[in-house]
Amino acid sequence: MSYDFHNKSIGIGFTGSFCTYEKIFAALEELKKTGANLIPVFSQNASHLDSRFGDSASFLERAKNLTGKDPITTIPGAEPIGPKGLMDILVIAPCTGNTLSKLANGISDTPVLMAAKSHLRNNKPLVLSLSTNDALGMNLKNIGILLNTKNIYFVPFGQDDYQAKPNSMTAFTELLPETIACALEYKQIQPVIRSPHTPVSKPC
Repeated sequence: MSYDFHNKSIGIGFTGSFCTYEKIFAALEELKKTGANLIPVFSQNASHLDSRFGDSASFLERAKNLTGKDPITTIPGAEPIGPKGLMDILVIAPCTGNTLSKLANGISDTPVLMAAKSHLRNNKPLVLSLSTNDALGMNLKNIGILLNTKNIYFVPFGQDDYQAKPNSMTAFTELLPETIACALEYKQIQPVIRSPHTPVSKPC
C-alpha cells in the first residue's frame, strides 16, 4: 500500500540502538518516497558514539543526505520543535530501553527526549519504534505506561530472538508508514505485538 505524506513534516529521532540502524535507514528510504518532509534528531549517544556497527559521523552524514537537513543534536536545538510547530508527527526510531524508560518517567535529558516533550505539548502524535533487550524485563512496566499514554503509539513489535535473548523485542520497521498513517488519525495500528521470524520453539 502506498502513502502520500507530501504535506506532512515527520521528525525522526535516532537513539543508540546502533545494530538496528541499517533497517531504520532502509525504512526511512521508503518513507522518503511518500514525499514527507523528514527532520532528523539525534541523541547525544547517537551523535557522538562510534560502534562496531559504524561511526557516528557517517550516520549523521547519512541522515543529512537522506533528509536534506542538518540533524538536530542538542537540547536547545530541539526545544523549539513544539513552540514553532515544526512537526506533524515525531517518530523515535530506534527507541532504546533507556529512552523508553525516561520517556515513561517524564525525563527529557537528551535532544530526542526534549523533542518528544516539546512535540507532545501540541497534542500531536509520537510514534515509538522499539528496540530493547529488556522489553520483557525491567522495561515491561514502561511499555505498559506508554501504551496507555495519550498521543503515543507503537510500531508493532515482537521478540526477535526468544531463545538467546528472551526479554528482547524489536519493532517491525517495515510497518512504519502504516503506523504513521494510523497515528496521524490518532489510532494505534493493530495488532501491536506480533511474532517475528524465530526458530522452532523448544520445550521448557
